[in-house]
Amino acid sequence: MTRNFNELRNKMSPQARARSEAAARETIQALPLAELRDAQNITQVELAKRLNIDQSAVSKIEHRTDMYLSTLSDVIRAMGGQLELTARFPGGDVHILALTGIDARNEPAMTNAKR
Repeated sequence: MTRNFNELRNKMSPQARARSEAAARETIQALPLAELRDAQNITQVELAKRLNIDQSAVSKIEHRTDMYLSTLSDVIRAMGGQLELTARFPGGDVHILALTGIDARNEPAMTNAKR
């Protein structure tokens, strides 16, 4: 028998509901690059065209565990986004770097700013 999700959620304790909602938020915030691309309804082929690279290179980028920030920034920009880097400290967040695009010298534009 199929049940409505809201019906099941309403039967959960407030603590279980809070844990479930926190886990869902964490999952959404930790999307792998390939899933982020899928969520934007962009294929590897389309992203490759936007980046002026081969589709196989997009696949390699998506499977990397380590990459340059400039590469990640290029991919995010090609998806229509903007990459920002924030350090989280007990005393507050510090916005370290925003790679927002190409400036007049054909280098990534970088800004340092505190939040």
